[in-house]
Amino acid sequence: MNDLLIRHLAEDELHLFDSMPASTLVGFGAFGDTFADMAARGEYRSEWVWVALREGTVVARAAWWGGPEDTQPASLDWFDFTDAEAATELLRTVPLRAQYMLKLPPGWREDPAVRAEAEVRIAAASAAGLVEQGERNHYRWTPDCGLPPRPDRLTFTPEPDDAVILEVFRRVHRGSLDTQALRTVEESGIDAAAQEQLDYLRWMPSPRSWWRLAHTSDGELVGLVAPCRNYAAPLIGYVGVVPEQRGHGYAYDLLAEATHFLAAEGAEVVTAGTDRSNTPMAETFLRAGYPVTQHRIDLV
Repeated sequence: MNDLLIRHLAEDELHLFDSMPASTLVGFGAFGDTFADMAARGEYRSEWVWVALREGTVVARAAWWGGPEDTQPASLDWFDFTDAEAATELLRTVPLRAQYMLKLPPGWREDPAVRAEAEVRIAAASAAGLVEQGERNHYRWTPDCGLPPRPDRLTFTPEPDDAVILEVFRRVHRGSLDTQALRTVEESGIDAAAQEQLDYLRWMPSPRSWWRLAHTSDGELVGLVAPCRNYAAPLIGYVGVVPEQRGHGYAYDLLAEATHFLAAEGAEVVTAGTDRSNTPMAETFLRAGYPVTQHRIDLV
């Protein structure tokens, strides 16, 4: 590794990132995105775009992404290489830490070439110390999918008090099937998990006033739904039902309400995601007309 040079790119060097072609089977390249187009839109900062060179040739590359106000990256987006050891050394050396989100096409395990591309990236990232957290289904609703019918069983109201929202998160996290919430609860407790969820929704550039609490006709709390917009598109930021109200299919009601809300705001696309292991929520998205458009493996 002594001949390996690892450094970030200057603003006028970002074109060097594409001197090593991206995979068209996994990652952003599998969905028609290019680093050049995304960089041209200002989505990457040069100090968060790194390469590993050997004799002047790029043998590994990585680009981290963050929101306009972020002081640290939110995710590792691009990770490609022709030399797995160099790729691992790159991740070990770069002074940036963020979740690696490996995008994969539906049915990726059934295609040997796609599966091989995924596994080699997971192995290189794991060797650098990242730990696989799980796999997620990602959904994409468009008007062609049709608006899901509203059951009209619940009343939806905004709640401006963050203390109330935090208490709802604490209740929802009890018995949650969400991998990230479970991990944070185990490591730091339920209060930390509730705060983490609130911070994530607060990070969104969409209005805080879009979030809704859901109640039965008797005034009993059912849960919370957060239609949002991130820096790319409208999305379902959160769907959560409190433990005592589970088993009645209320997650569908919340999801339908959020979809109608975003459509009324003019959304032409609504994205969403849930853990592949969270089968009740996965079934809810399908019932509401959200097709699976990609899978994603997260390493933290």
